[in-house]
Amino acid sequence: MTSMDTASTAVIRPASPAAPDASDASAQPGPPGEHNASWVAVFSLSLGVFALVMAEFLPASLLTRIAGDLGVSEGVAGQSVSVTAIVAALSGLTVPVLLPRLDRRRLLLGLGVLAVASDLLVAFAANYPMLLAARVLLGIALGGFWALAISVTAHLVPPARLGRAMMVVQIGVSLATVAAIPLGTWLGELSGWRSVFVLAAGVGLAGLVFQWFVLPGIRPSGAPGLRALLGTVRSRFILVALIATALVAGGHFAAFTYIRPAATEVGGFDAAHLALLLLVYGVAAFAGNLLAGPLVDKRPRSAVLVFPVLLGAALLVFALSGGSTVLVLAATALWGIGFGGVPTSLMTWMARAEPTRLESVGGLQAAAFQVAIATGAVVGGLLVDGVSVQAALLVGGVAAAAGGVLLASLRLR
Repeated sequence: MTSMDTASTAVIRPASPAAPDASDASAQPGPPGEHNASWVAVFSLSLGVFALVMAEFLPASLLTRIAGDLGVSEGVAGQSVSVTAIVAALSGLTVPVLLPRLDRRRLLLGLGVLAVASDLLVAFAANYPMLLAARVLLGIALGGFWALAISVTAHLVPPARLGRAMMVVQIGVSLATVAAIPLGTWLGELSGWRSVFVLAAGVGLAGLVFQWFVLPGIRPSGAPGLRALLGTVRSRFILVALIATALVAGGHFAAFTYIRPAATEVGGFDAAHLALLLLVYGVAAFAGNLLAGPLVDKRPRSAVLVFPVLLGAALLVFALSGGSTVLVLAATALWGIGFGGVPTSLMTWMARAEPTRLESVGGLQAAAFQVAIATGAVVGGLLVDGVSVQAALLVGGVAAAAGGVLLASLRLR
């Protein structure tokens, strides 16, 4: 372990909570000790985020049916995903600011109710505007959850186990990402797209009930409201870290958004074998997340360097594979491991950088990721249309690796 890694592991402290309202009598003080960490509550967050991310990406697998039923084009129907991402970016910044003193258990449960309501409204949407309105509710829930995720998790486990706890939360993301599109497609063929969203509401309700029983009262973390957010934004360290985060996430999505043309034009995979490539990626991403938790707890600086650089190298190998099936599969596996470890590593590392501003950091990082998703997809599309799909892979790989190097160059205070 390097001296920098040792220092950064020790730097995180229990956040200084804002004084709760008198009504928040159930709110509890900072993080627990080693022997009373609430891992069951952490698993409840994982189930909750599984439901959120599943609902976020379900329209991608059901576009044709949604568009036909509501009388819009597939391109217009696809904007339901974009609307959710945009609202989530804004929600991540504003939810903690607008509700600075509300007990975070109550706030998370309220966001869960919004998500369940969104899924049900989508399932029974009579027209496209109603569906979009329902997706706005999901965006609020999604952004609000990610703004609170680091802070709430830090209250449930001791500081030395924060990386492992975030890894558990991210398992829900990994499973939803891998399962949502194929599951949605299969169920949509069997019983129609509306029933898929009813199922998503059921999963969300299960997560909501689980959290109701196991989450303790949690005070807001750090100074409340807009002042804390502005103070965090003024930090040069945080600004550089957010730019680096956007480079890593944007580089990934500049390539991953176009993995189908990359698989066919570069790797020679036909549509029938694309599922195999996505399965390799999904399993590898799950493994990357499992590796990230222990590594970022012990060597945080190494984690924020290794996973983005591995992601970047994988994209370069994919682009230059020359049609070799073995190289494409190997590159896809490394790609999955690289990006699979990114969210857990970055979220934990940012928490160590600003341990008294966890909610502000969480909101800013959530916004940076959502903006990077949209920006990366646009830049990748321009490269695919104007140059080649290899160009999107190369640019994405360089951006991701550069982001990792930039993150590792920063010194945690």
